[in-house]
Formats: sequence, structure tokens, C-alpha cells
Amino acid sequence: MNNKIVIKHCENTHKGVFSIEEGNKMLAEISYSFAGADKMLLDQTTINNELPEQNEAGSELLDALINYSRDKNIKVIPLCIIAKSIIEQNPAYRDVLFKQT
Repeated sequence: MNNKIVIKHCENTHKGVFSIEEGNKMLAEISYSFAGADKMLLDQTTINNELPEQNEAGSELLDALINYSRDKNIKVIPLCIIAKSIIEQNPAYRDVLFKQT
């Protein structure tokens, strides 16, 4: 993928997805579902093995999702093991994690 990564975001009232596509081919995506007005569940992360810059693409998708959650004041509950691992390892993302009280 020699071009700049372009991230698309599609959402309806119950769920959404951040994705990177080339033509009609999905190269990477993170999907989520809403759990009320102030929480989102990160359901699944998929990165196509054909994508040469997999780590960069995954990071940029997660950055886009995290920035979206901050802008909307939505807390994140990562159910997907990939997203959960990345979020827990990065202190800059911890502010968006939902903490049960």
C-alpha cells in the first residue's frame, strides 16, 4: 500500500465500522456496537494479510476510533483481543476505557 492510508467511518444507530478499503476490497476494519449512549463495544478487528503495512494500518484505525470516542465522550469496552491488547499497552488510550464502578 504505497498511498496514504484513507480511513472510512460508517455508522448507524446501533453499530459502526472504521475501515481501510482499496477498490472494493476491505484491507482492515474495526467494528463496534453501542451499549447505550455513552459506551461502545469493540467487537472485531480484521486486517487482511495482503496489507503490507499491517501494524501501521491497525494503529491508524484504532487512533481514528479512539479520537472519535473522545470527541463524542464515549467510553470504550474492547471485547476484541487485538484491540484490547493494543489499548491496554498504550497509556495514551487508557482515558477512553470504560471503568466499572
